[in-house]
Amino acid sequence: MKEQNSTTRYYAINENTLLKQFNTSEEGLSEKEVQDRLKQYGPNALAQGKKQTLLQKFFNQFKDFMIIVLLVAAFISGVVAKEWADAALILAVVIINAVFGVFQESKAEEAIDALKEMSTPEAHVKRSNQLTTVSSEQLVPGDIVLLEAGDIVPADIRLLDSASMKIEESALTGESVPVEKDITVLADEDIALGDRKNMAYMNSNVTYGRCVGVVVGTGMQTEVGHIAGMINRAEDSSTPLQDNLNSLGKTLTWLILIIAAVIFGVGIFNNPSGLPMNELVIDMLLVAISLAVAAIPEGLPAIVTIILALGTTRMAKRKALVRKLPAVETLGSTDIVASDKTGTLTQNKMTVEKVYQYGHLQDAGADITGSDKVLQVMTFSNDTKIQADGNLVGDPTETALIQFGFDHNYQITDELKKEPRVAEVPFDSERKLMSTIHQLSNGKYLVAVKGAPDMLLQRVSEIQASQDEVKPFTDDDNATILKQNKFMATQALRVLAMGYKIIDTLPTEINSDTVEHDLIFAGLVGMIDPERPEAAKAVADAKSAGIRPLMITGDHQDTAEAIAARLGIIEQGDDAAVITGAQLDQMSDQEFAKKVKNYSVYARVSPEHKVRIVNAWQKKGKVVAMTGDGVNDAPALKSADIGIGMGITGTEVSKGASDMVLADDNFATIIVAVEEGRKVFSNIQKSIQYLLSANLGEVLTLFMMTLLGWDILLPVQLLWINLATDTFPAIALGVEPTEPDIMKRKPRGRKSSFLSGGIGSAIVYQGILEGLITLGVYALALTFPVHTGNAAIHADALTMAYATLALIQLFHAFNVKSTYQSIFKIHPFKNKMFNIGVAASFIMVAATIVIPGFNSLFHVSELNLVQWLTVLGAGLLMIVIVEIVKLFQRRSMKN
Repeated sequence: MKEQNSTTRYYAINENTLLKQFNTSEEGLSEKEVQDRLKQYGPNALAQGKKQTLLQKFFNQFKDFMIIVLLVAAFISGVVAKEWADAALILAVVIINAVFGVFQESKAEEAIDALKEMSTPEAHVKRSNQLTTVSSEQLVPGDIVLLEAGDIVPADIRLLDSASMKIEESALTGESVPVEKDITVLADEDIALGDRKNMAYMNSNVTYGRCVGVVVGTGMQTEVGHIAGMINRAEDSSTPLQDNLNSLGKTLTWLILIIAAVIFGVGIFNNPSGLPMNELVIDMLLVAISLAVAAIPEGLPAIVTIILALGTTRMAKRKALVRKLPAVETLGSTDIVASDKTGTLTQNKMTVEKVYQYGHLQDAGADITGSDKVLQVMTFSNDTKIQADGNLVGDPTETALIQFGFDHNYQITDELKKEPRVAEVPFDSERKLMSTIHQLSNGKYLVAVKGAPDMLLQRVSEIQASQDEVKPFTDDDNATILKQNKFMATQALRVLAMGYKIIDTLPTEINSDTVEHDLIFAGLVGMIDPERPEAAKAVADAKSAGIRPLMITGDHQDTAEAIAARLGIIEQGDDAAVITGAQLDQMSDQEFAKKVKNYSVYARVSPEHKVRIVNAWQKKGKVVAMTGDGVNDAPALKSADIGIGMGITGTEVSKGASDMVLADDNFATIIVAVEEGRKVFSNIQKSIQYLLSANLGEVLTLFMMTLLGWDILLPVQLLWINLATDTFPAIALGVEPTEPDIMKRKPRGRKSSFLSGGIGSAIVYQGILEGLITLGVYALALTFPVHTGNAAIHADALTMAYATLALIQLFHAFNVKSTYQSIFKIHPFKNKMFNIGVAASFIMVAATIVIPGFNSLFHVSELNLVQWLTVLGAGLLMIVIVEIVKLFQRRSMKN
């Protein structure tokens, strides 16, 4: 199949040259030419990226380094140590993780499928000088296509003829107002997509007028196809969570291997039991392997997944729907929120905001009635269709004027019945006016005219000074009105002027020359796509949390700057913080990288610009969240660390490319999600602190026992401790309540890890403390034995060490609820799930000692009351010592 040239500037080629280039004419192609071109270029459909099978996706989950470590641990446990039950448990954890991963993948596939579904099913095309309707997939370059209001553009089209044509392109460009189209040949230079007035692009919507054009791009060679290709090529960036888990897994593996090797070497060197070398090697190998298996927190990936899933459930209740689990945690580390303007920060709904009449500028909420001509004109000179259910269908600018009438209790339908439209002069882009003529009850006619202020003022001879007074129009009036127009324009308002006159009879010919003259100026109306009511507070909250909000939009610079200032993204008049796509094109990547921190607002940008902006911040080590709702946002949503789609106004393409979807399209929900993300990370840190300090305690205990020539804990005992004490408390720590100051902290950023913020040092000293206390209990049991006989004494000591090592971890779980705060200030028993988890773990450990039959299975002896009190006292000692350390840490931090 031959590729079309998608880089040609069709907007700069005149009609004759264009038709010649595509070997077509205004009569259209013949059927034979169409079939030949279908073979040459293929159908007008989006290509689909190569899909992975479920099996491929499943095996891809095993590429994670921590998962590889767990598989090795399972192999060692089963094949070498013959602990088949533990091996089965580890494999079960790995498989559960893999299944989770498969169901959370394939964003690009969903995005492409959504793009395909958006394709219009039919197109009106001229072939062999006959108008026919065909499937849009049958369109080929060179086809002559007819478009009218209500149509979806079926391919990329260069306009040949246009009558009052307006196309809504917000899904592609981000511009909230439909674009007026004409057939003027444009300059042969790079022009932003939204400024190509003689082009119509696939999947945009015709809102007004009609046109005829020639197809210049189909399928993947359209602008939408270009975006689809970008989505296919976009690389999924690894999340901070994935980076941290991989880094942690690698570090743990090397440490464990080194320690296991040292213990193996020390055991061989000491040989306390005097075994033959071959037996000694096997014995010490099993010890080293059991240590390695015990030291690897095999439940960590599963526990992290469960904590993320619980966070996802909580976020869903708060209107943030997570499509990919790591996105929960990524939100908590976000430095930059790059947000689309239209429909995300704004309402994507044109709204009247200011009205100028009788020499005064009024807010939209002022008392304006049907007696005011400005209200009558804006609703009469209007093509909006009012449906039976009250819905308004038409150009967004015109529907805003009708809605304004509704808001002021103006019964438009009833008024139009009294004074029906009898003639009109449609809008066109040259004179920029629209006029309607209505028959009045007294037999005369009302001419209602609306349009561009500068064009309408040229046709004015009088001015409405009050409801009942009309005065001659003077130069001073003209200057005052233009001044008001300029003022509103600087506020990013779209300004329309209203004029009217009363005539006795209808002109013989209805046209601009016979109708649009000697008008009475009624007023000006200023409209805007307003910011969401909650957006300004959300921006302020983001800034207070150390997050920098950016606005990225395809809209005009003045509009973007005004909305950004109203929201608090930039200061009023801070032009230096605003840059356009054209200016961005003039910068090299190196220059942009140096200046990227200067800009908070990007206007008139294309999809490539959005990806470039995201990448520039990522190269500075920042975690970037990108919000968006249009087709044009999809590549950047996929490239960002976390893409945030809009559930209500968002296209299926943007939702398919995102990691999280806002069910209520509320920008403020992002801040809620950030808080939840920070909470999740904090709780994962607590779980990791708990698990690794416990494992370090086990390693130190085993190492010192080997070094001192004592009896050492058996593999079955170590594995049961891990099984009993790791899972329940670690998961329960994942649902700890949010700490009060969590949204006052600066973002962690990409370089932070689970061991930052004092966690790493806490793991080390607390793990050493657990090991020392356990060894102390063992030594105490040897020094003050309860039973007589060497075997019984050592059996008691080993059992007490086993019970202490297990229970001290459960007591320590209360310590890790806060890194620095005292547990007595954070309500230690508030988390019911945690209380149940600790109790269940205690029962599992105690059962192996107190239930007959289990003693021999786990090689432990029964303990009396004094011995149990000693074990419990050792556990409490762990809390006391950590509380003292925290006290000194808090005093040190204050100083």
